[in-house]
Amino acid sequence: QVQLVESGGGLVQAGGSLRLSCAASVRPFSSYGLGWFRQAPGKEREFVAAISGFGGTIHYADSVKGRFTISRDNAKKTLYLQMNSLKPEDTAMYYCTARRGFNTDSVSRAYDYDSWGQGTQVTVSS
Repeated sequence: QVQLVESGGGLVQAGGSLRLSCAASVRPFSSYGLGWFRQAPGKEREFVAAISGFGGTIHYADSVKGRFTISRDNAKKTLYLQMNSLKPEDTAMYYCTARRGFNTDSVSRAYDYDSWGQGTQVTVSS
C-alpha cells in the first residue's frame, strides 16, 4: 500500500513562493513515477507536473512552466514542488500522486496514477 503525505501549503500573496513536499512510503522509491495535480473548487482535477523515477524526465503544464519546479530526493523518499511567482489562479488543493514506472504519453492523465495523497491547500491572494 502506497502512502503519500503532502505538506507545505498555505496562504501567500500573489508573486510569492511556496514549496510543497510529499513524503512517500514506497519501495523502491525510484521505481515510481510521481506527479502533482491540483483541483480548484468547481473545477476538474488538472495536471501540474510529473517526474520520472530518477528525475531524468520532467513534464509541466503550460500554465506553470517557468514558475514551478518539480524535483525528488530518492534517498529521503520525498517529492517537491517549488512554486514561484504565484498567481490567484494557482489557488487549489494540490495532490501528490504516484504510479509504477513512468509513461511519457500519459503523465498528464489522472487515471494513469495508482495512489493519491490527501492534498494540501494553496491559497494565493491578490
